[in-house]
Amino acid sequence: MTAPLIVDMPSWATELAAERTHYPTDDDRIGLAIALSLENVLRREGGPFGAAVFEEESGRLVAVGVNSVRRLANCTLHAEMTALMFAGQAQGCHSLHRDDGVRYVLACSCDPCAMCLGAILWSGVRRVICAATRDDAMAVGFDEGPVFEDSWRYLAEREVSVQHGVRRAEARDVLTKYVAMGGLLYNG
Repeated sequence: MTAPLIVDMPSWATELAAERTHYPTDDDRIGLAIALSLENVLRREGGPFGAAVFEEESGRLVAVGVNSVRRLANCTLHAEMTALMFAGQAQGCHSLHRDDGVRYVLACSCDPCAMCLGAILWSGVRRVICAATRDDAMAVGFDEGPVFEDSWRYLAEREVSVQHGVRRAEARDVLTKYVAMGGLLYNG
């Protein structure tokens, strides 16, 4: 017997997202992803990861996501996955690759893991901005799975550009804080 699967955002994440509707620069966008990751750590509600989806040109915030693996007992609920799920729901579509010319960007507090890279490919976003690196996550004990240089090249060949290391030190500090606060390394 299967119970209904309910995926939601914590009320604080929804409130944080409602504080501002437009994020015109990459610095603004990655700042929101890092703020989400830090708040998730401070509230002890999940892993140290946050993400958000924006319209590329306007900077309009479409959706946010926080790591909800432990909170909702679901190994797939990484910040990128939840941000993409809620972005698709908000736009009423399964893919953010649209014919109307609107392009979407995903801001992540850390380089995506192997699972999230696959979701990014299928999501239709055309640009990804990352803060902390895969090495930063692995240095504190997270296993990011099989992500290789060819993984990034594969995305680029499909017209998904990725920028690494935007506000890296700030995002790396969130990872370190999570471990210092006794956060569970649930896949290490």
